[in-house]
Amino acid sequence: MFTRILAVSVLLLGSVSAPATADSPPSDPARAELRGMVENVSGATGKRYAVHDDAGHTMDTVKIIQDSTGGYLAVSHHMASDGHFRVNLATSTDLLNWHWVRELAGSNTGPASQPTIAEASNGGFVMAWEQEQAGGGNNHLAFRYFASRADLLAGNVSRSFDAGRQLSSCAEGTPNIYSVTLSPDIDHSTIDIGGHYWWNCDRDRQQRGHLTNFNSWSTSAQPNYDNALLYWGVGGNIGDRDQAVFRGFSYGLIEGQFTKGDFGSWRTFVYDYQTGNADQTTIHTDGGSTAFANPTITALRAPNGQPAILTTLFIPSEGAAAGESGELIYYHTY
Repeated sequence: MFTRILAVSVLLLGSVSAPATADSPPSDPARAELRGMVENVSGATGKRYAVHDDAGHTMDTVKIIQDSTGGYLAVSHHMASDGHFRVNLATSTDLLNWHWVRELAGSNTGPASQPTIAEASNGGFVMAWEQEQAGGGNNHLAFRYFASRADLLAGNVSRSFDAGRQLSSCAEGTPNIYSVTLSPDIDHSTIDIGGHYWWNCDRDRQQRGHLTNFNSWSTSAQPNYDNALLYWGVGGNIGDRDQAVFRGFSYGLIEGQFTKGDFGSWRTFVYDYQTGNADQTTIHTDGGSTAFANPTITALRAPNGQPAILTTLFIPSEGAAAGESGELIYYHTY
């Protein structure tokens, strides 16, 4: 696979953004097309700034997937009145207006944030998030399995696993799910997970791991991913990421913070898993916001049935134009 690309190749290729030539990697044109979609918020097929569900919760760091029965499912977090994060489930028919279904984590688990979700081939759902202790700290990855859509909507958990930290003594989190492989069921499965670890308890860096049979966790650092952003001068955290297949190639969106501690310096990059290239994006919103964090990307069917690329971003107040801070959802059909 592509998880061990040499760092030197990333440094050489990380800045490639010129038009494709006969000698260019075949993924370059599709990457440029995808980057254009990610950058063009103002011209999106559909968009919504400062997204809330119909119960009034902010839908921060939302991950949206196709609902196989029709419409869409989303997991997100909001900060409750006690100052702790809660993870929520919502449904939609149009990608922009969301009906709150229930809380899935937070009240009973301690603060829970940065959720992601994927449907398995048997109709079950794997969910992951960043879990804290009730009193704060001990950030780690948490996993839950719901055996069916009905169980997901009812909050009925079939399997639970909390992964002990392996790369940092301080914090690991911000998961994304690359794949869920059943052989043939969840008790004989391999779940491919991306995440961050707090390198030297100082800055977030990338990890990738596997949850095996929903009872065993292994992970390793991903310097290839880090180097692709370090090339651009990212000096702070390299954190949340997501992945999708577009035009037959695998691409990711990942956040990079140019200056440690400066929320206004968050930017989003397009990562090419075929080559190790990372392109910095210049995202154009209607009002001209400049900072973008916690990206997700999903290939799905738009409400009109056309194929679409859906992007979500968190716009911190630092660098946000009037009316644009908070969670942004937008999609492009093609």
